[in-house]
Amino acid sequence: MSESLLQLVRVDRYREDRGLLLDVYREIYADEGQAFYDVDRFAERADTYASLDGWAAVLGRTGDSGGEATGYAFGAPLPTGSAWWNAAADPLPDDFTREDGRRTFAVFEVMVRRPWRGTGEAHRLHERLLHGRPEQRATLLVDASHPGVRRRYEQWGYRALGHQRPFADAPVYTMMLRALPHG
Repeated sequence: MSESLLQLVRVDRYREDRGLLLDVYREIYADEGQAFYDVDRFAERADTYASLDGWAAVLGRTGDSGGEATGYAFGAPLPTGSAWWNAAADPLPDDFTREDGRRTFAVFEVMVRRPWRGTGEAHRLHERLLHGRPEQRATLLVDASHPGVRRRYEQWGYRALGHQRPFADAPVYTMMLRALPHG
């Protein structure tokens, strides 16, 4: 399988690409059957994330920019006073959780469609999203019931910090953190 074209998307293009993001999400989570994974719920979360200053996404496509979607990654800097760390099962030190809008980049989603899994596409999308970021560190949440995914993120330089459940109907997530080279 040939390498995909990676396209950086800024917030001014979010509305244009929103349908594609939802279609990929729908395909990946079609069989979950839990309210948290409902496409409309995801759309609300994605809209909220895209409204954050500094939001960015990377779309993978086959061939040229009009090719078939392989997946995507998106995130944004955690804003001043962010509640990101508040749901931690074990509280973290205040100096660790204090956000100023420039300290931590949150990777909200990394999704790869089934035909491109196991090809390195997730890593390529993730690394392109983080490339050149000015923040000191990146964080993400990984479903605690997926240890293989956690191990993959550890191979990418993340370390586990503990667990949280950000919404009442969400799964328990492992909070992960990695340093960024430009921060």
